[in-house]
Amino acid sequence: MVTGYSSSHDFNQATAHFSVPDIGTGVGLLDQQKERMIGEKVYREVHKQMPVMQNPWLEDQLLSVFSHILSQTQLQQPIGLLVINDPQINAFAVPGGLFALNAGLINSARNMDEVAGVMAHEIAHVTQRHYSRSQDAFKGQGLLALAGILVGALVASQADGDAGAAVMMGSQAALMDKQLTYSRNQEREADRIGMQYMYRSGYNPHSMADFFEVMHRSTSRLSFLPDFWFTHPLTTERMSEARLRANQLPAVKPKLNDQDFEIIKWYSRVLSRQTSEEQLSLMNRQNNFAGQLALAAYQIQQSDFQAAQAALDQAKKHNQMHPLLVLFQTDIYLGQNQLNAALKSVASAARIMPENRALNYKYAEVLIRAQQPDQAKQIVQKFLNANSRDVSGWRLMQLATNAEPASAIKAANVLRYRAEVEYWSGYEETAIKSLLHAQRTAKNNQSLSATINQRLKQMQQARQYKI
Repeated sequence: MVTGYSSSHDFNQATAHFSVPDIGTGVGLLDQQKERMIGEKVYREVHKQMPVMQNPWLEDQLLSVFSHILSQTQLQQPIGLLVINDPQINAFAVPGGLFALNAGLINSARNMDEVAGVMAHEIAHVTQRHYSRSQDAFKGQGLLALAGILVGALVASQADGDAGAAVMMGSQAALMDKQLTYSRNQEREADRIGMQYMYRSGYNPHSMADFFEVMHRSTSRLSFLPDFWFTHPLTTERMSEARLRANQLPAVKPKLNDQDFEIIKWYSRVLSRQTSEEQLSLMNRQNNFAGQLALAAYQIQQSDFQAAQAALDQAKKHNQMHPLLVLFQTDIYLGQNQLNAALKSVASAARIMPENRALNYKYAEVLIRAQQPDQAKQIVQKFLNANSRDVSGWRLMQLATNAEPASAIKAANVLRYRAEVEYWSGYEETAIKSLLHAQRTAKNNQSLSATINQRLKQMQQARQYKI
């Protein structure tokens, strides 16, 4: 049963020596609090301008690996880990602890160790505050200018390049070369420190060098360079150094059959529409568990619930308890309007694993449809208390409140939950308008008015910082 991805490699750290430079507390243009503010600003802007994948199960599987690596650092809780629905192999990090991976990176990797190598590299850029330390690159512009350039360049990598170009217009464009890319020394430092982080987390350090070499071979056949090469220039020197460094570390026993990662990869390919029914059907005929789960997900996407059930029944012969089986079975029942069956499918699993966000959000979704909004809100609120930036959670709170019986405060609560969805999705002005409306609606309720007023001030203050 997979409730969170973990590494169980055999390795010996006793003979490995680690050296992570102490960058001191007075380095950088902005203090950590301001960096965090900027990271959250970019978080909202990325949600607004890029196709962020909203899938709690996939997010949490990757976040589990990410958090395991992050535990080797002194970083505080990160702003978040986003998955972008883009076939390009790319990843990026922003000051304050915002990290993002493209689906193309997950879909192209051969094992979780390769993904962990990229994660560790990005984490090292943030722990060493490479953006903040590049004082020469900013020329007085500050990190917020960099944030705008970063978002613009990322948007430019999408199909509509004109939108990205528009964001980067003006005086900021001249600084793009220095602000978007890291220096060679910073890249090499991120390679070196990132490899230490991944090794200490139990991942195979050779996988970082492996992924560099695979990418180098694949790009040599292309007439263009993928975005990753522009933001993280790869040289033969870096590849050689990565391999040499990995050779100096005690051996890590590789996983020959990483089924957990195969499930993540093939589900990601379905969600990002980077696979075909023919591919998945072939895996199904080969009795491949990851392929059977992915085929069920694909058929649910197509609303072919009969075919989805057939694929799921095949998968159940391998493992009756995998959370995706529960999630997909619940979706099939919901698609067939079998509400009682859906409730029975997900309720016990969600209660057994109260920490599993995907199962509990699915349970909340079914409870809302079953006209039990209060219970749904109690479930979701626990996760929002831990992460106030969770767009999926706020959306469920809005839906649940909308399903409640009419009351004096219902309209105000629907509006304030809608404002959170809008705000964390990057629509700050719309969110503030929703809260102003909520404020007028709740004027006769002193407690609710105070809550809304406090949140309104926070949003208005954050909106002053322009990208």
